[in-house]
Order: sequence, then C-alpha cells, then structure tokens
Amino acid sequence: MRPTTFLSRLRRVVQRVVLGGIAVAVLVVGGTAFRVWQVAREDDRTHADMAIVLGAAQYNGVPSDVLAARLEHARRLFAQGVVGYIATTGGRQPGDNYTEGQAGRIWLEERGVPADRIIEVGEGSDTLGSIRAVAAKAREKSLETAVIVSDPWHSLRARTMAEDEGLDAWTSPTRSGPNVQTRATQLFYIRRETGGLLYYHLMKAPAGAFDGIVL
Repeated sequence: MRPTTFLSRLRRVVQRVVLGGIAVAVLVVGGTAFRVWQVAREDDRTHADMAIVLGAAQYNGVPSDVLAARLEHARRLFAQGVVGYIATTGGRQPGDNYTEGQAGRIWLEERGVPADRIIEVGEGSDTLGSIRAVAAKAREKSLETAVIVSDPWHSLRARTMAEDEGLDAWTSPTRSGPNVQTRATQLFYIRRETGGLLYYHLMKAPAGAFDGIVL
C-alpha cells in the first residue's frame, strides 16, 4: 500500500470518529436539555413527608423575591395537605446575620406554618450541599419522601441529587418569581442547568458557576 493511500484512509477514519463523537455529544446535550425542560413542566402533588425548599438569597433575614416565591409555593403545599413538613435550606454568605434556612423558617412562621412542622437546615452553599444536609436530617426523623420546591429549570438536577442521597423525590416547582418571567430568562437557565446536570453526572460534585441558581 502506497503511503499516500494509507494516509488518505487514516484521515477518513479520523474524520468519521470525530464526526461520530460530535454527533454523540449533540445527542447527549440535546437529550439532557429536553429532560430539563420536560421535568420543569411537571407538578407532582403526590403526598410526601416533606417539601424541600432550595435556598436562595436573603437580606438580613428577609427572603429575596426568588426565595419568597419558593417559600410561598411550599406553604401552599403544606396548607393543602400535600406535605407534612417543610425543610428550609441554605447556609450564609460572608457577613450575613442569617442563613437562608433561618430566613425561610422565619418567613413561614410569620405566615402561620407551625414551628414544629418546619425543618431548618442552615447548611450548604450549593444545591448538593443543601440536599446532603437535608437528607441527613430526614434520616434522623425517618422521613423518606420529598417534593422538591425550586425554580422549574432547577428541578431535574435537584431531584437527581436528592435521589442519589437516598430520598424518594419528585418535583413541584414554583411558577412565579424573577427566574421564570421571560423566555430569555428561561432559555438561560435551561442552558445552565443542562451544563450543571451533565457536570454532576460526570463528577458527582457541584458545578461551580452552574450552581449559582440557588445562591
């Protein structure tokens, strides 16, 4: 076989491998994005032991609009008998006087949720840290089922993490708040959550910049 023929065949093989790899990557990314969008549309009101409210920013004990929307959704689930407890999650940023979990608990108590039905988990600087902390609390209380309350696009990644921590989990996302208002915002979070979920599947770790949705 002449060298030029061998090199020509080798180039064709390399091109096919590269194109095949690109096609697989497109299918994986596209399929993940579709699942993020699909689960974002689910609102499962099956009875659960608790609602897990993923943390978001708070200002000296006052929840941000994003966090308040999640808390209000969880409060309604509790009032409707969908959940027996509400877990508020999230740690504190440097200089904060309150954790996100504390701010959530205060907000719920002020709106009539009994203190003994709130599980304050003031830990976690990202989704995975919060999920792991609340899963540990759930095991202490023999709570096994959970409905995840967050923004729609965050639902799949949070549910996946909860299931990996041993919880039987489903989702009931909020439909209000700044993160769900415009189509541009929705597309931004779908892209970010797609990247965050793929990173988590590969590394079983929070994805840094992808995880800002709950900070």
